[in-house]
Amino acid sequence: MINKVGIIGAGQMGNGIAHVMAVAGIDVFLQDVSEEKLEKALKVIEANLRRQVGRGLLPEGDITSTLSRISLVTNDDHMSEMDLVIEAATENEDVKKSILKDLSGKLKPEAIIATNTSSISVTRLAAVTDRPEQFMGMHFMNPVPVMQLVELIRGIATNEKTFEAVKDLTIRLNKTPTPAEDFPAFIVNRILLPMINEAVYTLYEGVGSVRAIDVAMRLGANHRMGPLELADFIGLDVCLSIMQVLYEGLADTKYRPCPLLVKYVEAGWLGRKSGRGFYDYSGDEPVPTR
Repeated sequence: MINKVGIIGAGQMGNGIAHVMAVAGIDVFLQDVSEEKLEKALKVIEANLRRQVGRGLLPEGDITSTLSRISLVTNDDHMSEMDLVIEAATENEDVKKSILKDLSGKLKPEAIIATNTSSISVTRLAAVTDRPEQFMGMHFMNPVPVMQLVELIRGIATNEKTFEAVKDLTIRLNKTPTPAEDFPAFIVNRILLPMINEAVYTLYEGVGSVRAIDVAMRLGANHRMGPLELADFIGLDVCLSIMQVLYEGLADTKYRPCPLLVKYVEAGWLGRKSGRGFYDYSGDEPVPTR
């Protein structure tokens, strides 16, 4: 049974995964090279727990016990104790491969490795580890404490025991596991990101303004967020990265990233996290940039 989980990367996804693991009673070791990022992650987790208590989703007493299960670490001295290690670094294949390769020889033989990649080949990532048969994709949705789905992706070498163990863990987290094949961007992003990219093309070609496109999709398609607002929430650099994976992996021009999306990323306009994307977030209310 999986009782100790190491999470590499304390960003938005890493701290969200740590949150749901600790709520489920699992001991978590949240690892990052930056102590500042780790402290920030813990504050985010505490704030999100208080939000859940405020909504009646958790008892007040669970905050202290949940936080006590999360250890912040800047090295990998703990790795030999882990039942599962989840790589939750930035969506960059070289970065992920470097982290995964470095795990070789540090884990106990039965330990499982998972990647939270949203688009990169699980088989390719597994190949740099010392245990491709005990490696798979565990793609959580953002924000992790709120979203119910986890895509489970087998690599070509993933064995059934590994898949079942990770599936059982996902259910313990009160999430819904959905199996996806190891093709570029899997299920959710294979469908979602081309829609966002098409919304950017619609803006690029002058069919509608930022606000018009988002209002049209919220009210006309009953989406909770407009596609450009959603792109800002995801991060335009992440959107571009996934579109590039689709374009290169499937060799189909329908996945070509919109030039306007490329320009925004080149400008450093990455969405909410940078304060500016398709909206400017510097004031009290987001203001469209086009």
